[in-house]
Amino acid sequence: MAETLTHNHDEVDEKLWDGGAQPFKVSYGKLMMWYFLLSDAFTFAGFLIAYGTLRVSMPTWPVPDHVFSAFPGGLHHKPLYFVTLMTFILLFSSFTMVRAVQEGHRENKNGVVFWMILTIIGGLGFVGSQAWEWSTMIVEEHVGLTTNPFSAHTEAGIYLEGDGHDIKEGDTFVPGSPYLIHNHGGGFHHLKYKVTEGADSGLVKQQAFGPKQFGALFFFITGFHGFHVISGILFLIIICVNSATGLYVARKNGYEMVEKIGLYWHFVDLVWVFVFLVFYLV
Repeated sequence: MAETLTHNHDEVDEKLWDGGAQPFKVSYGKLMMWYFLLSDAFTFAGFLIAYGTLRVSMPTWPVPDHVFSAFPGGLHHKPLYFVTLMTFILLFSSFTMVRAVQEGHRENKNGVVFWMILTIIGGLGFVGSQAWEWSTMIVEEHVGLTTNPFSAHTEAGIYLEGDGHDIKEGDTFVPGSPYLIHNHGGGFHHLKYKVTEGADSGLVKQQAFGPKQFGALFFFITGFHGFHVISGILFLIIICVNSATGLYVARKNGYEMVEKIGLYWHFVDLVWVFVFLVFYLV
């Protein structure tokens, strides 16, 4: 009897210390990916909270409809059209990633490779779109880390465009209220406005820059997200090549590597939804 109890006790101890058991029926690799994504989520949350804190502490802030109104082909005054296209491309790549994971569960190598290639194309399309947006803001609109030519368009006045020579009588702005200024004719000019009310009636005053924190926050946060997208594209290419060469066929684990990179890609897409919300919509 004592020998039986001792034998059972040894079996229980062996099971408790068994290193092959998968917690929550999830593989070690996927569990570590979830840990990484959780820590990365805290990082992005800290950046976005810092952005929100600085924004609400400012008396004025650029209006997204005026800042993000350019579109490829020389089109202007198309508020949020281009960033909407960018967002659609990235979210569609999330759908193609889902299809790749599904084909992996079916052990369909050709299906995995096909849908991963479409995901890579979507990621490259998003990165290319973001590069165009950055170049437009830096080169044409002169937005920098410490310079923000965009101020806040106010309902109290009439929106103007020009370098100060096309101001007409009756164009009224409340003294001290900032509004949008633009690049015209290949050169950068301050907009000016004529005050038609109050003690300073008849004077032409120069428009001040907007809050300089805008450019630094925009380039840092969207750049940090863009870095994640580029990293994801590199991993997608590596895993796609491995899938095409049949590296994962012998494992018979439902192409787990494809599923793990899929988790990362969906996380990147989800983070962009929050970036899109705070920078382009609010």
